[in-house]
Amino acid sequence: MIPADTLDDAAVLWSDGPREGKPLLVLLHGYGSDERDLFGLVPHLPAAFSFAAVRAPLAPPWPSPGYSWYPIDGLDGRSAQPTTDAAARLVAWIDARTDADTIGLLGFSQGAAVALQALRLHPERFAFVVGLSGYATPGALPGDAALAQTRPPVFWGRGTADTVIPAPLVAHTTEWLPTHADLSGRVYPGLGHSVSAEELADVRQFLDLRLQAQAAAPPAEGGTPPSNAQGDPS
Repeated sequence: MIPADTLDDAAVLWSDGPREGKPLLVLLHGYGSDERDLFGLVPHLPAAFSFAAVRAPLAPPWPSPGYSWYPIDGLDGRSAQPTTDAAARLVAWIDARTDADTIGLLGFSQGAAVALQALRLHPERFAFVVGLSGYATPGALPGDAALAQTRPPVFWGRGTADTVIPAPLVAHTTEWLPTHADLSGRVYPGLGHSVSAEELADVRQFLDLRLQAQAAAPPAEGGTPPSNAQGDPS
């Protein structure tokens, strides 16, 4: 079992305000960045979520800055193990550090690959995934059959000018996601390996829909409606 302390608790950035009763959105940065990167998106996302931006555990080879979830070698997808190990570290941290009833993942690039892999490892643990400029790692996982049945919501956005993610991984993801998720896919003409204002608006709309679905869902037997069901998702 991978211990939760393989991720740095002191580096995690949490959104302000009370978190009890709110769905949690965990933010996973890309290669060579850190937890501050995606945390800058929080003011543009629905305030009905609480947010946690997590720092990846590895330092890339010098002179690359920041941190990485797994070594960038083998990005062609020949081995799924590095992505799987990174996802297992993330799930261990989430299990140890939060008791949120509803958890979504939002990742960019490497972070998006880790988010999808975590969903595949534990389909029952995560309500949805937002993957920006990332990919689904090739290779089968035990949770894939469950995903094909439950088809959780996934947003996948990428740009036509993104030359960072190899074309075979993009092609694989294009084939894999529609058969394992309720896919909201968007391709942005001229966008490179980054997030545009248009894409950010689409992400917010996707998250608003997740909040609406949660509010409309009947409570579990003997339970009560979510405390944020009547909250303002703006």
